[in-house]
Amino acid sequence: MYKWVTLGLMLMLAACASPQYNYVPSAVDISEPPIGHVHTASVGDVLLRQGMYVEQQAIHLQNEISVGMFGVYTFSPGFYLKVGEDKKSEFFEPETGPYGGRVKRAALADPYQSMQVYKTEQKICGVSVFGGKACSTDGIFTRTMRPSLVANSFQQSLIYSGRVGDKINIGYREFSSSYARPAFNNDVEYDLTTSNTIGYKGAKLEILEATNEHIRYRVLQNFTPR
Repeated sequence: MYKWVTLGLMLMLAACASPQYNYVPSAVDISEPPIGHVHTASVGDVLLRQGMYVEQQAIHLQNEISVGMFGVYTFSPGFYLKVGEDKKSEFFEPETGPYGGRVKRAALADPYQSMQVYKTEQKICGVSVFGGKACSTDGIFTRTMRPSLVANSFQQSLIYSGRVGDKINIGYREFSSSYARPAFNNDVEYDLTTSNTIGYKGAKLEILEATNEHIRYRVLQNFTPR
């Protein structure tokens, strides 16, 4: 029996594919909102944000599918990030984290290498480390963009935390994906009777109105570049 099952799995992986790893995600600089404009934010909203992140092409698989007659590979719902492409297809790997998809390999199947998605067909294939593949047209998926922090990314933000008397509370949040610089949080109190201009790490805001529900302000200067 095992002989025939193994033979069946081998036949289902007879087609050949060579996964490509030639895709480079796009880096996006963040600097918002624009300097000089008046903005309104609620308590808990971000007042100012600056940094860099990466936008990566991805697919969102909405249903679980198995490829091959014996379920050689099973793909769970979730996001899969693009790693490369050729003329006819694109190659993806599961996104890490709670929203990423997962791949389960059948016991007698060859080790899994990559997901192949055709550009002009609603077809998904599982590709083995030996280049064999098994496909299915049962997958329901959409193409999308996924933001993700890169190894040298760095983001700073100011958050409105409300007003008490003549004082407002502003939270500072700093995050780097570098292991050398973990996330850093700080909360600062500003007395509006002293000045309606507040500053932190080079960033400056002119406070036009502040209540326990919202704040109206103008950005005078963003954070000092690293």
